[in-house]
Amino acid sequence: MNKQLLIQQPGGRGKSTARPFSGRTVGRAVMWLFLLITAILTLFPLLMTLSGSLKTGAEMMTGGSLLPAKPQFVNYVEAWKQANFARYTWNSAFVSVMATAGTLLVAAMAAYVVDRRHFPGKSLYVTTQASMMFISVGAIVLRPQFDLMVALNLNTTLWGVILILISAHSSTFFMLIGFFKAIPRELDEAAMVDGSGFIRTFFRVILPLLTPGLGVAGLFAFRHAWNEYILPLVFTMTNPQLQTLTVGLANLRYGSSAAMQIHLMMAGACLSILPMLLAYIVANKSFIQVTAGSVKG
Repeated sequence: MNKQLLIQQPGGRGKSTARPFSGRTVGRAVMWLFLLITAILTLFPLLMTLSGSLKTGAEMMTGGSLLPAKPQFVNYVEAWKQANFARYTWNSAFVSVMATAGTLLVAAMAAYVVDRRHFPGKSLYVTTQASMMFISVGAIVLRPQFDLMVALNLNTTLWGVILILISAHSSTFFMLIGFFKAIPRELDEAAMVDGSGFIRTFFRVILPLLTPGLGVAGLFAFRHAWNEYILPLVFTMTNPQLQTLTVGLANLRYGSSAAMQIHLMMAGACLSILPMLLAYIVANKSFIQVTAGSVKG
């Protein structure tokens, strides 16, 4: 029989202080359980990749234990040499940085005009942007894109890949529109009263205030460009020296003797994650500013 603490009330009645599980407690427990499961599902593939990168080829083929019998750190050295990591990493960094900068500039200018100005065809433009974001055309536009780059003599350079990646800026466009709406229009009016034109107001007044939004949008644009595989594969078939890291890693699957080298692929994948972690560290301050601003609001 459970004992409960009774508080004597006037009139001889006692009131129990024992509290049953409330709905809020159950809700928090369910939330933490959901977050724990999500974290496990997110981290498990990464842990599998890290573990596989330290195994031998035989261990990977036989499917032994989760942990390697003896860590093979030499896999990272072999992956770096065979995948020409220095060259491919530079190519990936060049494509990702230029595509991110171009995407942010084009998307920010487009979002600013759409948010601040009224012009014929505005609704059609926004609808087109939305359709390009939610409708995946995939390989359907790959041949027209390649033909366009051939006409511009950009099919043998990485600039063709960069321009195509910049053109796919719909998600960044809509993300930045939300940040522009949080910037008071009075700032534009005050700048124009002081003699600043529309373009100068954008670059000198509004754009610096958009730094947190640019950091968040830039991280997603950088990740998309860094992980892109099909476009660099198509545009660098005739010029292997221009291959990006994602394409170079795929070449690690088979060695010179046609043997599977999954352990080297995983070692290369772990190395390729490092730039993304660096990009997140750089953009982490922007995430904190956005979160703090939303909480304050």
